[in-house]
Amino acid sequence: MAATVTYIVRLSALSDADTVSALLAASYSTLLASHYEKGLLERALPFMTKANPTLLASGAFYVAQSSHGELIGCGGWSLERPGTAKIVRGEAHIRHFATHPGWTRLGVGRSIMNQCCMDAKARDVSELHCCSTFAAENFYKALGFKTVAGADIPLDSQVSFPAVLMQHALP
Repeated sequence: MAATVTYIVRLSALSDADTVSALLAASYSTLLASHYEKGLLERALPFMTKANPTLLASGAFYVAQSSHGELIGCGGWSLERPGTAKIVRGEAHIRHFATHPGWTRLGVGRSIMNQCCMDAKARDVSELHCCSTFAAENFYKALGFKTVAGADIPLDSQVSFPAVLMQHALP
């Protein structure tokens, strides 16, 4: 008999910063390793694995917590385009999604995305945009996102990260 997968999805808090950062590091360092060169990951992961306090306190960022208290997933959305304060009416941006490598393919990411979609629709959002890693592109496609274009995301003046721009029209 299969074990029951139990977790809850809850709003994040600033007090989750260290555990969200640890989750991002565990997820990205493992799940991106077969999609990106080691040297690039060594340069990029320090930028990508730090929890964003603004997102954590936004009321639109979620964590999945196992019945044992472990954070096993995270992700959220914002009206603001990442890295800017620009807001386009009807659009929202998916932000900082990750699932612990030991919890992939168990519905954790989908549960968080479902919550994000419900919240965004309640705020009159009709289209979601995301900047996906190569590793997560199929996850987003399974949720109805379409690939728009490839992109190099600047992380600082010397490091950019190859990614995939995607979008999804909310029903």
